[in-house]
Amino acid sequence: MSIAAETACPGAEGDRARFSDLYANVESYYSARVAKYGATPRGVDWSCQATQDLRFVQLLKLCDFSAPSSLNDIGCGYGALCGYLARRHPQAAIDYLGIDLSLAMVSRARRRFSAPGRRFKVGKTSPRRATYSVASGIMNVNVGGSRASWEGFVAEMLADLRRASLRGFSVNFVTGGADGTAAADAAPVQLYCTSPEPWIHYCERDLGCTVETIDGYGMNEVTLLARCNDC
Repeated sequence: MSIAAETACPGAEGDRARFSDLYANVESYYSARVAKYGATPRGVDWSCQATQDLRFVQLLKLCDFSAPSSLNDIGCGYGALCGYLARRHPQAAIDYLGIDLSLAMVSRARRRFSAPGRRFKVGKTSPRRATYSVASGIMNVNVGGSRASWEGFVAEMLADLRRASLRGFSVNFVTGGADGTAAADAAPVQLYCTSPEPWIHYCERDLGCTVETIDGYGMNEVTLLARCNDC
């Protein structure tokens, strides 16, 4: 039996329906990226493995791997985090579930990384509550929406992460500039740059979390570690 709470998270399907076009655009965009560049950092709009791994370092500062835990990887792409965990935390007992909108991404992840304790699923949200949830880069590329609609989309994604997490979740935001994100050779996109303060306040006020921020790791971005106050 999984150590995760496998019951479905309370949903907000009516809210998510408002963003159906954005979900479709995101799926189409990343499916095209992986078709062009394959299961590589460029296939998920990062410039190289070194910066991709550096982001994983920050996101995983949320997690305590000294005890068995479960982990949702939202927007898992081709499963790069799964590979990183195997290299950097080989002794950790992690029940991993990767979720992505793109079947093309999930198919590649399954071929590369499926194993006991590692699963991948096509979807918008996690079907379970895990100890932790992480999301690397999924807030940063606005594909075809106004800034206001994208920020509504981000708020819903953060709420979904909160519902899917027992102890907490972590995400990153671009604060300025770019590092191989929102490539010019793809469909019309807009890099979403933001100050972290509104999202810190949202996570604390609306989602009932205590938020720690991490920056200064050499990129124009910030990582939010949101710990659930009711855990």
